[in-house]
Formats: sequence, C-alpha cells, structure tokens
Amino acid sequence: MTKPTFPAASILGYPRIGPNRELKKALEAHWANRTDEATLHAAARELQQANLAKLTTLGLGATDASLPGDFAYYDQVLDATVALSSLPTRFADLADADGTINTAASFVLARGDESRAPLEMTKWFDTNYHYLVPEIGENTPIAANAKPLVESFKAHAANGNTIRPTLVGPITYLLLAKAEDGAAAGFDPLTRIDEVVAAYARILTELAAAGAPWVQIDEPALVTDRGAELAVPGALAESVYTRLAAATERPALFVTFGYGTAGDVTRPGAAQGLLARAGVEAVHADLVRGLAPKAEFLDDLAGSTLVAGIVDSRNIWRNNLAASLNVLKSLRTEVQTSNGILAVGTATSLQHVPHDVALENNLPAHLPAWLAFANQKVAEVITLAKGLAQGESAIAAELSAAESAINHRAAFAGTTVAAVRERLAALTDADFSRSDAATREAAQEAALNLPVLPTTTIGSFPQTGEVRTARAAHRNGSIDDAAYEGFLKAEIARVVELQERLGLDVLVHGEAERNDMVQYFAENFDGFSETANGWVQSYGSRATRPSILWGDVSRPVAFTVPWISYAASLTNKPFKGMLTGPVTILAWSFIRDDEPLSVSANQVALALRDEIADLQDAGIGIIQVDEPALRELLPLRKADQAAYLKWSVDSFRLSTAGAVDATQIHTHLCYSEFGEIIDAIDALDADVTSIEAARSRMEVTADLTEFGYSRGIGPGVYDIHSPRVPSTEEVAELIEIALASLPAKQLWINPDCGLKTRGYAETEASLANLVEAAIAARATIGANTGANV
Repeated sequence: MTKPTFPAASILGYPRIGPNRELKKALEAHWANRTDEATLHAAARELQQANLAKLTTLGLGATDASLPGDFAYYDQVLDATVALSSLPTRFADLADADGTINTAASFVLARGDESRAPLEMTKWFDTNYHYLVPEIGENTPIAANAKPLVESFKAHAANGNTIRPTLVGPITYLLLAKAEDGAAAGFDPLTRIDEVVAAYARILTELAAAGAPWVQIDEPALVTDRGAELAVPGALAESVYTRLAAATERPALFVTFGYGTAGDVTRPGAAQGLLARAGVEAVHADLVRGLAPKAEFLDDLAGSTLVAGIVDSRNIWRNNLAASLNVLKSLRTEVQTSNGILAVGTATSLQHVPHDVALENNLPAHLPAWLAFANQKVAEVITLAKGLAQGESAIAAELSAAESAINHRAAFAGTTVAAVRERLAALTDADFSRSDAATREAAQEAALNLPVLPTTTIGSFPQTGEVRTARAAHRNGSIDDAAYEGFLKAEIARVVELQERLGLDVLVHGEAERNDMVQYFAENFDGFSETANGWVQSYGSRATRPSILWGDVSRPVAFTVPWISYAASLTNKPFKGMLTGPVTILAWSFIRDDEPLSVSANQVALALRDEIADLQDAGIGIIQVDEPALRELLPLRKADQAAYLKWSVDSFRLSTAGAVDATQIHTHLCYSEFGEIIDAIDALDADVTSIEAARSRMEVTADLTEFGYSRGIGPGVYDIHSPRVPSTEEVAELIEIALASLPAKQLWINPDCGLKTRGYAETEASLANLVEAAIAARATIGANTGANV
C-alpha cells in the first residue's frame, strides 16, 4: 500500500464533554427519558461537528486526518467493548440479533439496571478519568463491530471533515480487562489476544473500505511495567502489530503511547522502533511524562513518522515554546538520518484539560496569560510545527509572548511566600506521628461508644437543583449572605434529620455549602484560583472543574468549622467533620510545574492541620480526611512508586498528626487497586479507612486479610456511581462476605463514596436498606457470640 503522509501537526484527542457541557446535558436528558435515542445521537453529532469546526478554525487540516475521531458517549474502553461485541455472560441478553451491542445496551453496561450492577469502574492510568473495566472469560464473545466507527467516519466526511478513527489498542484493552466471574482460576484475558487482533483487522478493513486514510490505535498500557515486557523484540507487541500491518486493505496506522515511556525506560524509543519495523506508519512518544527516544532506535523508523508529544495535555500551563522548539530541532536531525519524518503532537489526548481559556472571565488578572487550555494547546502544536518547518523567525511573536508569560509567573508575588517556606523548613519528625494505634483505640472507644458494625456515610448528600440554584443566586447577587446562610442551615438540618430517622450511627452535615470537594478547599486556601467553566470529564456525564494551584498555599481562616459545628449542635449522635486530603486536592487540581509535588503537598497538609485543630476545639470528635486519589497519582512504573508513596503518606500524616488520641481520624479511598498500595494505606495510620468495594464485591477484603490490617475498615456496600438501589439482601450479602474475612470489631458499614450525584429518593431507600442489613448482621453476631451489639 502507498503510505499516506501523516499531518505535520495533530492532537491525540479533544475534550468530549463540550465547552458548555453539552454532552452531559444530552446524556442526562436521555437517561431521564426526556429525550429519545435519535435526539441523543443528533445532539452528540452536533457537538462533534462544532468541535471539529473549532479545530479547523484553530489551524488543523479538515482533510489531512489531523482531526482525531475520539468521541465517546461514556468512555473509550466501553467503545472498544462495543467494537469487539464482548458482552460479559451476565449481560448476554442485551446482544442484538447479530451479537452486537447497541447504544441502549452500552448504557446498561455503564450504569447497571434493576437486577444487575454495572461494569466495575476504575481510574485510567494515573489520571482522574475513569473507564469501565471489561469482563473477559474463556467464552466471552469477541467479534468485530465496525459499524459505529464507520458511520461516524462517513457522517463527518459528508460534512467535509476527514477524521482519524480512534480505538483503544488490543493489548491495552486486554491488559485493562478483568477475568469474568466464572472464569477458570488464574484466567488471563490476554490469552484472547488472537481473537481480538482478528477482530481489529476486520475493523481496519471496513474502515479502509469507508475511505479512512488513517486509524489511531492507543496503546498506553505499554508504558506500564507489564506492558513494557510485551514491547520487546519477539514479544507480543511486535507480533500483534506485524499481523495488523500485514493486512493489504487497511488504513495507515498511528499507534500512540501516552502517560510515560513505552517499553524499556533504559532504552527509550525501542518500542517505537519495534512497531515501525513491524510496519506501523506512525508512532508516538510522550515527551512530557516520558523520555525522548534515543538515536539508536530512531534509526528503525525507516520512513515512518515519529509524532513528538511535546505539548502537555494533562496540565494547563503555557508551553515554553523556545525550549520545546530546541528539543524538536534536535530530534528532527536524528529522525531524518533514518529517512524518518517528525511531526508535532500532544503528549496524550486533550480530554484531561478544559476547552478554552477564553471562556474564563473571573480569573485573577495575572493568571490567563500563564495558561493554555485545549484550544490554546492546539495552537501551540501548530505553532511548533510551523517553527520546525519555517524557522524561529516565522513564530517570533509567539516565542516572545510565551517567554514574557513564563517570566511574569516566576516573579509574581504569591508564587513564593516566605512565611510558608519557613514553616515547612521548621518541621521535625514528630510533626508526622501520632500515639500508637492501641492507645488511640482505647481513648476513642471511651469517647464515642459506638455499636459493632457502625453505620455512616462518606460525607456528601445529594446536591439538589434547589441547592445549585441557591448557590448560583448567591454567586450572582440575587440573594444576600444572610439569606444564603439561612438556606444552607435549613438544608443541613434536613440532612441531619434524615440520618437520625434512618438510624445511622455517625452523622455528617451533607456538604451543601460545597460546590466540589476540592474546589471548596481551593476557594478557602491562598495560592489557588478557581475557573468558571474549566470543566473536565471524569466519566460518562460527570465533569469536574479542577482548581489551579499557582502559588504557595496557606489557610487564612477556619472555614469548615462553622457549618460542621452547627450541624453537630442538632444531634446527640457522634458527628464527623469532613476534609479533603492533600494528595487528593493536588490530584484533582491543575498543579504547579515549577515545584516538586511533595512541597505543595506539605503546604496543603499544614493548612489542613490548622483546620483539624479548630474542628477539635469546636468539639468534633471524628474527622475524615478524604484521600480518594491516593492510588491515582501512583507512578505507573514500580521503580518510581516508593518515592511517591513516601511523600504522599507523609503529607497525610502531617495533616492529621496534630489530632489528640480521642479524636478518631477517618480517611476514604476509592477506585483503586488497593492491594497494590496496602502498605501505604496502613502507613497513613488512619483510625478508620473506608474504601470502594461494592462493584468488585469485596475483592479488597482478601488483600486486607492477607496483609493483617488491624484498624477500622469500611468496605463500601452501596455503589453510588449507579442510579440503582441495592436491596437489603444485596447489602447483607456484601456484609457477610466482609465478615468472612475481617473481624466484626474492625468493620464499618458505609456507601462506596459520597452521595452528591444521587437523588434523595434513591439515597434514602439505599441507606435504609444499608441500615437494615447492618442491624440484621449485628443481631446475627450477637446471637453467635454474645457480643454487646
């Protein structure tokens, strides 16, 4: 086949949620049965066409395949499941007559139904994006379904845009999958690779027939330790791509490796060279989180294109164009010696950043010039490609503007604050440690007098339309501070009354005053700023607005204490104060790139330490410091993990070590492979840890038992990321599984996560079932052991 030319400038993907969250609104309207499927598809197509029009306006070519076709209704891994028709046995009835998965069926996989829990959800590599975990067994169907990809390509072609259809790669898909329930012990989904490759080959053939000149295949799993083992000569990656490249009727292949260095980190570029030798026309290198390929492996390009991912697509700072151009010029010299071609791109998809800085009108005056959101990053890619092709003089104005912004940022007051730095420098080992766990446990039992299997929630309660309307009215001045405070107190009182009526043992205030568990803290810390429209997709229709950490961090005044103290005054039951931990605040913000993350983490920890001291002084005896993102930031390579876990655990301990023995410190973790970091979870030294466990049916309890975890643990029994209400029997079964592995004295009964995104009807029904199941389990324990329940 004649190799088409890869565009000189391209991106790996673009935000899908829409600049005004159009996708969220269309999905939620459809899920609420306010619109039919045809309306949903029409809204999605309109959003895609608007995105493509914006990209071409910014300078990407409409017909040279520089436009990525990476749109997904829910997530790209679910789309790969659809493309492979790989329905797990428990969803087999959802298959169409030809075995394929239609849109309605895909939403059942994502969200569950009355009788079935959805696919498990977990984090996409080391990001805050989530994907639905494929369930693969020995007999899971695998058959090509190119129809959605072909229809999308043709629809956009009819509108004048030649998109580059995008698929999660076959190796990554299977490495991210889990063995289906009922599969043989030790079954590895990767054993189905031959069938998956055959299906991909068929999909490529159909896309070629539709006229697609290029297809993008994303293989980020090759940057992990296990994936790296498959990206050496003679191993699986070479075999897979030799087979795919051998097809005579196929589009040209562009294989990407975002999120780090693909293959052996001591030989960067070897994986790219290997795939080029296998016949892949274009290969990608992440030059932001990964290492630049070595010259010896660039020799293997032999006419293929290397796409240099030099624009950071996971953070929002302006690119140092001069430094990037120098890297590109040096790399081009080496690439050209092997008759290769160098193109410019992003490190990963731009799905991890907001759409456009121009949509922000409330940022501090100093910030906008420092920033680059998705549209600005597209412009940076195009600028660098132009500079590479035409020389520095062709982009002189852009180089000057970037240099000016970078210098202004470095010199700005607040970027570095002497008092904050002095407090960090004065820390000693004693600031990171509490009394031993046994001493704390005795003090807390005396202070709290809780029953066995105490019930609680993770913190937030539903953020209703009324709450959001009141917040917006206060923000725009329609209601004054006094009226807003009155509204919030009424909402908090309602939440406290509901919990008492349901019979929960440890109550929370519901967080009605908080727009987001990270943004709320950023609003009250110096050194952060918040966006008005900086939405980033988390999963499905869920989007967050990460705050921007731009300077040194401190806490001017106590801010959670008034609300939590008011709520606690409404009940005689134990009350839990809610804070967000330092790692999570950083993980779910856009962080500084001019300081080590450990420095920022300890600054945030000290701010939280001050808040904990004030909560204690106000009489709050239980304080939860959430760290759902602890596993999220874990480096993908084992060799890099110990250093991260050391500073991340230290920052948590710094925030909590000032608590007295009688104060019970809780933490919360979610969507993580907990077994991988069980040592770190133990090292946090929290008195109680709640964890996501419902979708995985308590898999984590085996890890905890094997480790010998001895402090309080709350494996979630209610999956809040699905709208279904778990029955009392379903919750009781999960409690029974947990009790089979862990002593009752350790166990807490709680949902998987906060209830912010749920409605009150389903929340009340689910929590009622949770309490009923816990009371029944206590009775069983009491009957069997004589324990005081």
